[in-house]
Amino acid sequence: MIRVAVQAEPIDVAAELALAEADGAGAIATFTGLVRADGGTELLELEHYPGVTERALHDLCAAATERWALLSATVVHRVGPMRPGERIVLVATAAPHRAAALDACAYLIDRLKTDAPFWKRETRGQERRWVEARTGDDAAAARWDTLPSSQDG
Repeated sequence: MIRVAVQAEPIDVAAELALAEADGAGAIATFTGLVRADGGTELLELEHYPGVTERALHDLCAAATERWALLSATVVHRVGPMRPGERIVLVATAAPHRAAALDACAYLIDRLKTDAPFWKRETRGQERRWVEARTGDDAAAARWDTLPSSQDG
């Protein structure tokens, strides 16, 4: 099962984990990203390209599901204004064994940072600025091009 949501509403982690549980799963790995207050960030605004963003996230989940034989893959991403400490993204992967669930979860968070069309704008005091992509994000995503998949735990 693949579940993708792009929403303005807060992420209900417990509800999403209940949906991610799958028959035959021996492990569920999760990543929850929070808005950071780096450099005095007071507000983070996320914009996306409706339809295109969801399709990109679904395609990433489909690739992870195929590569690691997942039983479920979930990505829930917030858009709109958020304050430091709020949940911005949840990734959950279910697999028969922990290694596949953990690797697939890491793959999804690394790849969505570079492959999903989101635009971030930070507010720090009176300054508002668009956030540029980080070179470290590209390197994290690229490592999956050479790493083998783990199917057993």
